[in-house]
Amino acid sequence: MSLTIDITGLPDERLLFTPSPLGELSAMLHVLSEPAHHPGLHGWAASTMTTIPPALADRLGEGDFLWRSSRADFLVPGLPGATLTEELDAVDRIDDEQYVRAALVLTCGASRLSHRISSPLTDPVEQERAREIALARGPRQADFADRLLADPAAVRALIRRLLEDCAEAFFTEAWRRVLPELAADARRKTDLLVRHGAAEALAAVSSSVTLADGDEGRRRIVIDKLQDNATSAVAAGGVTFIPTAFGRPHLLVVSAAGWRPVVQYPVASEGVPAPVSLAVVQQRLEALAHPVRLRLARTIARGPHTTGELAAAWQLSAPEVSRHLAVLRKAGLLTTHRRGRYMLYQLDLAGSARLGTDLLEAVLR
Repeated sequence: MSLTIDITGLPDERLLFTPSPLGELSAMLHVLSEPAHHPGLHGWAASTMTTIPPALADRLGEGDFLWRSSRADFLVPGLPGATLTEELDAVDRIDDEQYVRAALVLTCGASRLSHRISSPLTDPVEQERAREIALARGPRQADFADRLLADPAAVRALIRRLLEDCAEAFFTEAWRRVLPELAADARRKTDLLVRHGAAEALAAVSSSVTLADGDEGRRRIVIDKLQDNATSAVAAGGVTFIPTAFGRPHLLVVSAAGWRPVVQYPVASEGVPAPVSLAVVQQRLEALAHPVRLRLARTIARGPHTTGELAAAWQLSAPEVSRHLAVLRKAGLLTTHRRGRYMLYQLDLAGSARLGTDLLEAVLR
């Protein structure tokens, strides 16, 4: 499974690496609304929520549909500005229909890939559908959808004021602290792009991002996510890559038609392992799902054993044990070492312990 971005015919310089104040603010807002997704930021989230004014905390709850489960596309700019104000001004220039549709993607379950549906601002059927879905998700979402459909300008002004108040309460200080790291990361990626080309620059973004060259000169950016979506950057003129200090483990992609594709990626952190591919996670789960391999894993987790010892312990034939060990080894769950003429097998405890984290990160990616 993957999400692909068609960049056929676009020169490498159309890949833009740059920080975004609004993108980072929306990442912070997501952390505050879903701290369980970000165990490494629990301390920051807790301290921030205790220091912001109670009235602002209540208002965050009213608008968090725009960044809780995902993020509205206009909160992750395709062409970032130098300041938050500059980016909010650009959001203000988006027409009501595009803004409302982007907001209703998250509040009312509309499809990100379907931008040609009738407008909920003018079509009574779409309007009723939006209200019904929002109501099923709770009174706050229903109220938000009603206000947005009835008076988009008022809600847009309310959301801008909310974001500006967040900047004053906590974002400006946090942005000052992380901007040097984000800017340096963007410069490194740009330098890789210029010196070594798109493939190396994309590989440096994440092990989950690759460049695929196909037949007839077709080029695609392939992003390892639990999605089967495709979009194109050709009409938009390029792809924007935004580093984030608050986004891990998410690899956020703006992929809706009509928007410039954007990839917001976590900057590398010392001591944090690179993300494992979905294929590897699935392979390890399947390797451990077999009852015989699970029994063997129990034994070799306690210490190294030979094939003969495992066969005797579980009343299996040596060839059968060897076949199961081969599956575990191919999945990267075994370590081996030789003792004389014997080969000993032991469960890779560090790799196995990470399986739960790898699975969660792959799901949240």
